Amino acid sequence: MVRRFSQVDVFTSELSYGNAVAVVHDADGLDDDALRAFARWTQLAETTFLLAPTAEGAAGGADYRVRILTPGRELPFAGHPTLGSARAWLAAGGVPHDDGPDGVVVQECAAGLVRVRRGAGPDGAGEVLAFAAPPLVRSGPVRHADVVAAAVALGLDEGAVVDAAWVDNGPGWVGLRLRDAAAVLSAAPRPGAGGPSNLGLVGPHPEGGGPNGTAVEVRAFTREGGDDGPWHEDPVTGSLNAGLGQWLTAPGSDRLAGDGSAVLPGRYTAAQGTALGRRGRVHVERDADGQVWVGGGTVVGVSGSVEL
Repeated sequence: MVRRFSQVDVFTSELSYGNAVAVVHDADGLDDDALRAFARWTQLAETTFLLAPTAEGAAGGADYRVRILTPGRELPFAGHPTLGSARAWLAAGGVPHDDGPDGVVVQECAAGLVRVRRGAGPDGAGEVLAFAAPPLVRSGPVRHADVVAAAVALGLDEGAVVDAAWVDNGPGWVGLRLRDAAAVLSAAPRPGAGGPSNLGLVGPHPEGGGPNGTAVEVRAFTREGGDDGPWHEDPVTGSLNAGLGQWLTAPGSDRLAGDGSAVLPGRYTAAQGTALGRRGRVHVERDADGQVWVGGGTVVGVSGSVEL
């Protein structure tokens, strides 16, 4: 059966500088084997499949349901696939139940209902989609032995790690706060060191900001297949930035600046993908109610059909 297909570049306003996600529309009727096979075939970090909401999701206002697959597993939630799926759904003519000028798209996924809002970017140019960060399923401190193993696994001087915390909203993220952006960019992963298998790094740019006013540099590393599995660096990662934002903008959170003088503000932009030649920009905001929103530009790069 021929189905509509999109490929969307996320966290960028310019095609090829963000993180791509493949989107299969009207995927109802496809069995799990078909979904897994297609996700393996695309070889993108994630492929999503848009389906009708469940009865429970529809009762909660869901506009559509999404399943998110990597080449090796299914995820309950992921950030850039959420924004890419919402952009593909809107571009295909989807109309949210909340159809005002700033209407919110409600996406159902295995982690529950996720709101995606539409609005202008920080510079007032172009539309940005932003998702409401779901609650963390695990937070708090990381065992010292795991922090040491993580530093070794990423080729970091242990002294570069200022703090660590679980910032897991589904994929299993551990966040490592480093002394500065230069330390983040110096990471060089190697296999066989043990420790957590989903690591996110964040470090501040010098006072005055980084490229295009970015406040911090972020990198995300994952591995499948145990301690000896190869590391994969994700170009730009919504779920990680959501967890980091919840951790580092929370009232009473630890200091972020290298001199310990400033708290990460309630609104900032992170750079990610620099080490891979990308220019990902992730806009993070904690609103007056304490909800963290994670957003960025989205560009539909491929539109067509696929036979599945």
